[in-house]
Formats: sequence, structure tokens, C-alpha cells
Amino acid sequence: MVSENGGSCGCSVLVARQVRVKKKHSRKTYRLLFGAMTSVFVLAGLGGVSAETLESALARAYGNNPDLNAQRANVRATDETVAQAKSGYRPTINATADAGRSWVSAETPSSRFSANTTTRSALNPRGVGVELNQTIFDGFRTQNRVRAAESSVLGSRESLNSTEQSILLNAATAYMDVLRDTAILDLQRNNVEVIDEQLRQTQDRFNVGEVTRTDVAQAEARLAAARSEASLAEATLRNSIATYRQVVGVEPAQLAPGRPLDRLTPRNVDAALKAGLNEHPAIKARQHAVDVAELQVKIEQGALAPQLGVAGAVDQRYDRQQGGDAALSASVVARLTVPIYEGGQAYAATRQAKETAGQRRLEADSVRDQVRAAVSSSWGRLEAARAQIVAAQAQIDAAETALSGVREEARVGQRTTLDVLNAQQELLNARVNLITAQRDRVVASYSLVNAMGRLNSRALGLKVNHYSPKIHYDQVKDLWVGTSTPDGR
Repeated sequence: MVSENGGSCGCSVLVARQVRVKKKHSRKTYRLLFGAMTSVFVLAGLGGVSAETLESALARAYGNNPDLNAQRANVRATDETVAQAKSGYRPTINATADAGRSWVSAETPSSRFSANTTTRSALNPRGVGVELNQTIFDGFRTQNRVRAAESSVLGSRESLNSTEQSILLNAATAYMDVLRDTAILDLQRNNVEVIDEQLRQTQDRFNVGEVTRTDVAQAEARLAAARSEASLAEATLRNSIATYRQVVGVEPAQLAPGRPLDRLTPRNVDAALKAGLNEHPAIKARQHAVDVAELQVKIEQGALAPQLGVAGAVDQRYDRQQGGDAALSASVVARLTVPIYEGGQAYAATRQAKETAGQRRLEADSVRDQVRAAVSSSWGRLEAARAQIVAAQAQIDAAETALSGVREEARVGQRTTLDVLNAQQELLNARVNLITAQRDRVVASYSLVNAMGRLNSRALGLKVNHYSPKIHYDQVKDLWVGTSTPDGR
């Protein structure tokens, strides 16, 4: 795990102390202790040259996590709304073509000078045409739509940053959970072996009359409880491994010790709060949402303004009046439309947009409160974890001394087997507390940096190809035609 100053200490300290405490036991007990605790030492990555580090796990999550990649795709989709809004500046052009068959049958009544006649004819009326419409003025609706789309793009980028932070925090948490649960499982398995040896020795002493059947039963009960705890620890580790696989994208192998983000944490909580309120992407995303809502009010109000546009058309017709005739026509028309009353729809839409803007402002205030609470909570957890590490280390020292004394007293008959078992359990609990506190120390530091809005790939210095949403935006914002995405799809 980690030490108070960020270095690795937890598991290696436990190895040294565990072996030292058991020196007075049999050689078999010594081998059991050394083997079990060495597995913790190796799993923590203290002796491995190819161990997975916390930073490399975060890099894997940054590149492979499907939730993060889905959010990147959402940002790319939002980029297209700018091009859609800019279409209001551009003309619309349509080509038309038609063809048909018509029959005409006409009768001319008889007169003094001519007889009754019937005329029949068949025509093939057809034609092609081109129409062009260009908006000149629409109450600034297109301009405001473009600005709203640009604000939406900026908001989606901040949402992406927020998602990135959450994924990296989840990856760091999953990494430390695997380390913690692996160490605890090895401790529990080691505890089973130690109590099993204790039971064997107690049984031998019972056979020679040094202890009673009660002592044997107490050791047997404690062994059953230890096996139950080991099974529970194994199930917990399996769950942590599954979470790691989900977030990071690979199975955890040999994990190096994690280190807290002390270099990114401020000196006091006030500085952390200031950073969170100024930098957190969730707050920035809500501010952009407020901008979009306010621009939507202007868009709806634009429906009440006059509309000015120009329409042009060219039309070529054949067989209009008689077979073989042709006519070419062209027109250019400027049209001014002044809305007088449209049933109240535009007024209702404007009022609705104003209420939505008010809602977005309240949501922004709520997010600020959430960030403030998250920073304060994370700072408190970090301080608590630091204190717990110091307390757990002191607890281990005291528990080791107590266990050594209880064993010596038990040899001369001043302590019972239950006293020895209780002392062993106290030492085990102290070591579990230290491992848990070390894990909490690292996770709390990541949570604090996340609450401040600084938990991103660049700040962490991850060795990855940093994703830049601006590249795609620049590729599509001014496109006039084309259905293929910039990556060729």
C-alpha cells in the first residue's frame, strides 16, 4: 500500500513485523507467516519490475473506458449543431422536374355557316426548374441559434471533462480496492494458518494435560471464524477485480503501490474550495447551459420580428398549350412578412424559454453547492485517513507487544488460550485497519482533486494521446456539404 509521505510502506512493514512477532513459534509457523506475508509484499509490487502502476492503469482507463469514449462521441455529435445553425445564413436550392400526359376533347357547336365539329388532341406537358430561397433577416434568430450551438459545444466539452474526471477517479478507486482486498485476503489466509497451528499446539497440550477441552474448543471456534472471514475477503476481492475490469478494461495483474496526489492538493481547505468553484467542469457546463437558455429566449422572441427574404426561380416548360411549344420563365421576388398575430404560440414559447432559463440558473447554483460540499467532504476524508494511518501504526506496535507478552504469560500458565487468540485477533484487526487507512488515504486525495476539477490526464501527466475535441469541431463547423464524418465513416 502506501506510507504517510506517499511512499510504499504498508505491506513491507507488515512483513517485517509479522515475521518478528512469530520468532518464538515453531519453524512451521515461521514458514507459514513468511510465505503468506511475502505474497502480500509481491502483490503490492515492491519487488516486481513489470508491475502495473496506478498511472498506467489510469492511462488504460483514459483510452479504453466505453463510457468516456461514448461521451467523446456525444461531443462530436454536438459539434454538428453549429453547422446546422449556420445553415440559416445560407440559401436553400431545390431542383424540380415533372412530366405527364394530357388529353383534350373539344366540340364546336354547329352554326349557320358550319357544322358541328369535334377536336381531339394529346399533349405531353413537362418541365424542369430551379428554386432558390435566401433569408435576409429573420429577427436575429439564426445569429442567436449559432451562438446557442457554440455554447452547447462548450458545455458538452465541460461535461466530457467531468466524465473524464469521474472515470479516472473510479479507476483509481478500483485500483486501490484491489490492492487493499488482496492484502486483506492474504492476511486472513495467514490468520487461518496461524490459528490452525495454534489449534494443533493446543491439542498437543491437551493430550498431555496442560490445558482443558475448553481451550481446544475455543481454538476450533476461532479457526472456523477465521475461515469464514477468509472466504468473505475472497468474495470481496473478486468483486473488486470485476469492478477494475469494468473501469480499466483489463484484468489486474501485478499492481504496484499507489501514491496519493499530494502534489495536486492545496495547503488548506479554503484554497481547495476556491479552486473547485473556479475550475470544476460541472460548474462551467451549467454556466454554458444558462447561456444556451438565455439565447433560446432571444430565438423565440425573433419569431415576432419581421422576416425578409428573396426567392428566385427558373422554369423551362414544354407542351403547355399545344404540342411542340416551349417557354422559359424566370423570376426574382423579395418578400417581407410582418407577423401580426399567430394565435399566441410565439408568446407562449417566449415565456416558456424564460422559465427554462430561470431553471438553468437555479441548477447552476445547485451544482456550485454540490462542488462546495464535495470539496469539504473530500478534505475531511483525507485528513481522517492521515490520522487513521498514524493511529493504526501505533495500534500495530501496541498489539504486537501485547501479543508477545500474552504468549509468554500463557506459557507459564498465567494466560489462557482464549487470551492468546484474542491478542492475535487484535493484531490482525490493527493490520487490516492500517491497510484500509492507506487505501483511504490515496482514494481521498484523488477524490479531493476530482472535487476541485483538476483530475484530468494532463494534470496527472498520463502518457496517453490526449483527446482534443477542438480538432473535430474545426473540421465540421463550416462544412457546407458531405455526409461522411472526418474519420471517414
